[in-house]
Amino acid sequence: MRPGLFIAIAAFFVVSIGALMWGLPQYGVWQQELAGRAELVRAEQNRHIAVLEAQARLEAEELNAEAEVARARGVAEANAIVAEGLGGPDGYLRYLWIQSLGENGQDVIYIPTEAGLPILEASRPIAR
Repeated sequence: MRPGLFIAIAAFFVVSIGALMWGLPQYGVWQQELAGRAELVRAEQNRHIAVLEAQARLEAEELNAEAEVARARGVAEANAIVAEGLGGPDGYLRYLWIQSLGENGQDVIYIPTEAGLPILEASRPIAR
């Protein structure tokens, strides 16, 4: 082998190793910078998504509140119509009381006597 070719190949390797020694740290810094930018963009996107989800929940709650108010108004109007048809609030309350009598599942109803006290049937056996 000729000495000039050997020197050229050796110089090429020395220059290549020097370039790699300078370039690899630069590449690492560049790669870390790109990874940091990607992480920042990902964090901003996640924050934006969280804000949009919170706004959607807020809008849903506002609409649910409006629906609840509308339902309450409807119930109030229906109660007023029924109460008016039954002779006022006392008649409506009496109607509700009579309706609940059939729903409580009890067989015995105590009715107050002249003195305002119910007749108790303490000695009556409980039917099961």
